[in-house]
Amino acid sequence: MLIDKIKNRESGIILYGITPPKQGTSPKHIQDIAHKQVERLLGLGIDGLVLYDIQDEISRTSQTRPFPFMATLDAFDYSQNYLQDLNVTQIIYRAVGKYTQAELSQFLQAISPHEQLTVFVGAAAKSQAVTLSMDEAYALRSSLHPDVLLGGVTIPERHQSKGDEHLRVFHKMKQGCSFFVSQGVYDVNAAKDFLSEYYYYGLEHHIPLVPILFTLTPCGSPKTLAFMKWLGIHVPRWLENELIHAEDILQTSVDVAEKNWLELKSFADEKGIPIGCNIESVAIRKVEIDASIALLKRIQQSLK
Repeated sequence: MLIDKIKNRESGIILYGITPPKQGTSPKHIQDIAHKQVERLLGLGIDGLVLYDIQDEISRTSQTRPFPFMATLDAFDYSQNYLQDLNVTQIIYRAVGKYTQAELSQFLQAISPHEQLTVFVGAAAKSQAVTLSMDEAYALRSSLHPDVLLGGVTIPERHQSKGDEHLRVFHKMKQGCSFFVSQGVYDVNAAKDFLSEYYYYGLEHHIPLVPILFTLTPCGSPKTLAFMKWLGIHVPRWLENELIHAEDILQTSVDVAEKNWLELKSFADEKGIPIGCNIESVAIRKVEIDASIALLKRIQQSLK
C-alpha cells in the first residue's frame, strides 16, 4: 500500500495526477469524464492517484495566462462521488488559502486515514490573499486528525534562485509532512542540486529522508509549453529550442521526461535517497493524456 511505502521511506513510488472536471459541467458529462478516467487507470498498477486542487495563480506573475482559469469541482467530493470504482489510494490536494478553518476542519474529519492522504499547498505568491495560513493548516491537522498522512510540495527550480529549498522541505517535515511531490521537472540539473543539498543536510543533522516524488509531464504543443512555463516550470533554453523545433514535440518530451527520471533515479540510488514520480498531463487533449500513460508505463518498466 502507498501509505506503508511512504512510512517505510521506500523508493520507486509511482503516482498519477488528474484534475477534477470544471465547475458547471453537467452531471452526465462528469459521469462520462470519470468513467474514462477510471477506465484509463484500472489495471495500471499505480501506487496512488493525485487529485489536484486548482487555484488561480494570477498573483504569481504578470504574464498573461495562456489558458483562461476555470475553477474545478472539489477534489474530495469528486473522489467520493465519482471514483468509487477505482481501487487505489488517493492523495487529495488542498490549496489551504482558499478555505476557512471550518471548511478545512470538515475535510480533515471526513478523510479516511487508511484510504486517503492529503497534500497542503500554500499561496501562489506572498501577495495572494488567504483565509488560512500554512502554519494554521498544519496545526489544524495535528490537532484534529494527525493520523492522516500529510505531504508537501517542493519546487526544485526554486533552489537555484534562493538556495534553500531543502530547508523548506525539512521545515515542512517538522510540521508533519511525510512525503513531497514536486512541481513539473524539466530541469534535471536543478532537481539534482536540490537532491544533493537534501541528502547532505539530512546526513549532517541525522535526519532520515522522506520520499521525494518528481512530477513528469509530457508537452504536446508550443501552447502547452507556454502554459507549463507560465505555471513556473523551468525549461532550459536549449531544451525549449529542441522541443519547439522537434518533428514530434510530444514524443520528444516523453523521451526527455524518461531520460530525466533515469538520471535522477541513478543519482538518488547511489546515495540511498528515496524518490519516485508523479505523472500527469497538464493539457486535456487526448493525445497528451495518452502520452502521459505511455510515459507511466515506461517509468514502470524502468523499475523492474
